[in-house]
Amino acid sequence: MVRSGIKLVVVLLLCYLASRYVNIPSAAFASTRQHRIYTTNFPHAENPISEGGKWTNGRQDGLDWANVRTAAGRAFGTQSGGVRPAPQKYDDSAALLTGEWGPNQTAEATFYAVNQSDRMNEEVELRLRSAFSAHQGTGYEILFRSSMSAQAYCEIVRWNGPLGSFTYLQQAKGPQCGIATGSVVKATIVGNVITAYINGRQVLQATDNTYTNGNPGIGFYVERATGVNCDFGFTSFTATDQ
Repeated sequence: MVRSGIKLVVVLLLCYLASRYVNIPSAAFASTRQHRIYTTNFPHAENPISEGGKWTNGRQDGLDWANVRTAAGRAFGTQSGGVRPAPQKYDDSAALLTGEWGPNQTAEATFYAVNQSDRMNEEVELRLRSAFSAHQGTGYEILFRSSMSAQAYCEIVRWNGPLGSFTYLQQAKGPQCGIATGSVVKATIVGNVITAYINGRQVLQATDNTYTNGNPGIGFYVERATGVNCDFGFTSFTATDQ
């Protein structure tokens, strides 16, 4: 009788420990998951940017857009620019980080520019929840014009897939959107809320429910000028998720 009671206690104890063993790993994984982070100051000269296979590119992977190039600690576009008809003129230079990223994302970059002029449209872009496949570019683009004048602007744009198919979610224009060398631009997406910042100051916000996943990245656009790609871009970039 005593022996049977002891056996029963031992069996119950083993069952309890087994159940704890099964549950512990999943709980520990959920509570200790590390946020993903990628940061770079573009140390390599690459065309297109790769950094050991960490990036996909607009021309290389999306076919219809342009690639991003790096040199001398700078990232910039390869788009031809000039005056071109739609949709060809919307072949922004773009690059996205590879791997799996959580849906809530932050992208931040330090801007540089030489020969800033309102005679042309030079834009730098942060990408969130974005993806490239053959003839398809999707996700959110947060852009800032290279200008410090009243003609400066910033926009939050949704890419819908084919080249030239996009939707403006929010736009602002004026000196509050101005950026110059050393300005830090940032974009976040949390749930369905997309927010843009310049030097830590919120300048724009929009909501959209179209894309729930994708990858962060960078992009560049130039219009009404050629041969100026390396005159503006980023000197550093950091992306994180939650």
